[in-house]
Amino acid sequence: MKHRHILVTAILLGSPLLTFIACTQPDAAPAPPPPPTVAVIEVVERDVPLTSEWVATLDGYVNAQIRPQVTGYLIRRAYQEGAQVRKGDVLFEIDPRQFEAAVSQAKAQVAQAEAQLARANRDVERDTPLAAQKAIAQSQLDNDIHTQRANRAAVDAANAALETTELNLEFAHVRSLVDGVAAIATAQIGDLVGPATLLTTVSQVQPIKAYFAVSEQEYLAMADRLRHGEQPWLPNPGPELILSDGTTRNHGVYLAADREVDPKTGTIRLAVTFPNAMGVLRPGQYARVRAVTSTLHHSLVVPQRAIGELQGQYQVRVVARDNKIAVRAVTVGNRVGDAWVVTSGLTAGERVVVDGALFMPDGSVVAPRPFSPAEQK
Repeated sequence: MKHRHILVTAILLGSPLLTFIACTQPDAAPAPPPPPTVAVIEVVERDVPLTSEWVATLDGYVNAQIRPQVTGYLIRRAYQEGAQVRKGDVLFEIDPRQFEAAVSQAKAQVAQAEAQLARANRDVERDTPLAAQKAIAQSQLDNDIHTQRANRAAVDAANAALETTELNLEFAHVRSLVDGVAAIATAQIGDLVGPATLLTTVSQVQPIKAYFAVSEQEYLAMADRLRHGEQPWLPNPGPELILSDGTTRNHGVYLAADREVDPKTGTIRLAVTFPNAMGVLRPGQYARVRAVTSTLHHSLVVPQRAIGELQGQYQVRVVARDNKIAVRAVTVGNRVGDAWVVTSGLTAGERVVVDGALFMPDGSVVAPRPFSPAEQK
């Protein structure tokens, strides 16, 4: 009995030790983490339009400098500065009194010349039968005829002088030469103005011109199309005008190329017209002209963010069928917006990582998901 009591006591005293040993045993190994998720895009083959951009300056389709054709004192400005005017509208008025006096004087000279011609006509009518009857000398009739012709010429001269004075009176009303926007006046009421005085400028802004310079190489690339009377760029959608606030105007139409290449810059100036129905575009604005200059056929295009650069070498990360990453060296060509044309190193149908695996080494296992274009914004 004594030995049994000792054994039971030993078991009871050892049970905490057994519990402590059981609690300190290591747990089972944790499950490995899931592979990281990456956004991939499938490489497709498509035609890629190549665009070019040039800095442009806007100018009126026609810029008419308004100058008076007579000399006098300016007495009235008849238009609202900066407003639309029509061809023939009176913009300024010059003091007409001197021209009205000249018209009156010219009319009097016409009347005087006509009276002298009337008298010469009567002399010829009277002396013609008398000379035929030998009642007067033939020389007297000859003098009458010469006087008649001189007086007829004097009447013509007086009428021409009258037309000139009437024109000068009309020119006292300085009119717009074109439809367009009239600039702020450069002359003030009371100024003595003449043919050398610039009063204002009226610019036709619908359509409006955009001038920009292209390199000699760019010009030569489009010269053949120009020679055949074609648009130098692909016609649809045509050149775009990009304003300083980022808005665009479409449907530009090629107008002309300058006659020479600037020897200082090696460029030639081109002109393109753009619609401007609301008159928002004004001469002197800066903008950019963008046009499709050529098309790359059957090209592979990859988002720019999918391509890494290391010491001048470009590479992408391709996800194979077993979802393992393979780092691939590629050769890039033209930039197309937010993408790059890849000329070698990829084939159509391969999956390229766009986001999530920028620094992952070869052989890394990933969980690919399709890349959404909305993520690119």
